[in-house]
Amino acid sequence: MTDTAEIARIVGPSLGAMGYRLVRVAMTGGHRATLQIMAERLDDAAMTVEDCADISRSISAVLDVADPIGGSYSLEISSPGIDRPLVQPEDYDRFVGHQARIEVAAAVDGRKRFSGRLLGRAQDHVRISTELGEVQLPIAEIVRARLALSDQLADAARKKAAPANHSRPV
Repeated sequence: MTDTAEIARIVGPSLGAMGYRLVRVAMTGGHRATLQIMAERLDDAAMTVEDCADISRSISAVLDVADPIGGSYSLEISSPGIDRPLVQPEDYDRFVGHQARIEVAAAVDGRKRFSGRLLGRAQDHVRISTELGEVQLPIAEIVRARLALSDQLADAARKKAAPANHSRPV
């Protein structure tokens, strides 16, 4: 079995030096494995196809040297997309105010699935405002979390993707 945490440790510094943040590493597939690297720009600008190609070239070289995966595999580079997964504890602070869907392994208040507005972290818990009030979910128990598509999120994505206007009046 491939250690995705080890792969993250190997590729993370290279991504950072290139101006990207590692979002997630996943290994999928049956007889032909696929290593999925999800990254985003540190400047929070929209990812381009060129960004993914640059990352692919750089990470391929790093992985060839480190050789952390036994056997053949395909490398897939992607951006997190508008309804991005929440993977790192810092993500819950970074996206405060946005709608999210979170699933936990062990029930909290009799439930395993929560949907609501992110309120950030409190020590080792994520705070989320649901229809029933505020709930604190243990970060260690979160098995899946992602931003939920909303008008606020779509507006933020449009602003991020808008080309910068560097013209000045003459």
